[in-house]
Amino acid sequence: MREAILPRRFLRRLRLSENGLALTEFAFSLPIFITLLFGGLEIINLVMAHMRINQIAITVADNAGRARSGIDEADIYEVFAGATQAGTGLDFARNGRVVLSSLQPNGKTGGNAGQMINWQRCFGSLAVAPRYGLQNKGRNDSSLAAGMGPATTRIRAAQGTAVMFAEVSYHYTPKILPSIVSTGLDLRYESAFNVRERTNQDITNTQRLATNSC
Repeated sequence: MREAILPRRFLRRLRLSENGLALTEFAFSLPIFITLLFGGLEIINLVMAHMRINQIAITVADNAGRARSGIDEADIYEVFAGATQAGTGLDFARNGRVVLSSLQPNGKTGGNAGQMINWQRCFGSLAVAPRYGLQNKGRNDSSLAAGMGPATTRIRAAQGTAVMFAEVSYHYTPKILPSIVSTGLDLRYESAFNVRERTNQDITNTQRLATNSC
C-alpha cells in the first residue's frame, strides 16, 4: 500500500514544483528575443544605407554644380570619386549606380521648345537605366518640356544655366538576416543642384580620359 502512495506523492510534488520555471520560460522566449535583437540591428543597417545613398545623390549633384569655369571629364572623375568615398562600406561601385545628367534648355522655339539632357555620365555596376532618358533626349523636340523628376516635382533649368540632376540607385543586401529578406531591397534617391556661375555647359575632355558613358 505504501509503495502505491509514494509515486502519487512524487507526482504531486513534481506537479507543484516551480524549480527551473524561470529557465524554462527563458528557453521559450530566447528565439523571440534573438529575432528582435538581430531584426533591430538589420533595420539600423537599412536606415543607415538609406541615409548614405541619399547623401551620395546630394554630393554628386552638388559637386558637379560647383565646377564654375567649365566642366571637364576630369571633374566627373572627381565627382564619382566622392561618391565612392561616401559609399565606403557599402561596396557601392559593385552594388550601386549613379546617373549624372546636365539638364538645360534646348534653345528651340515654338512646339520644339523644352529641356534637354546635354550630356550624361554614369558610374557603378548595378544594371539600372536612366529613368528620364539618355543623353540628347529633348535636344530637338519637346519630349522633356516638363523637365526631369517625378511628375509632381519636375525640375527645369532656367535660360543660360543648367541643373545637375543625379539619380542614385543601390541594391541593399541584408547583412544579418539574409535568409529572411534574401532578395534584398532596391534603394533610390534623386537630387538636383543649379550650376554656380558656369556659362559654358558643354563638357570637355582636355586629358582624353575614358568617358563614363551610360
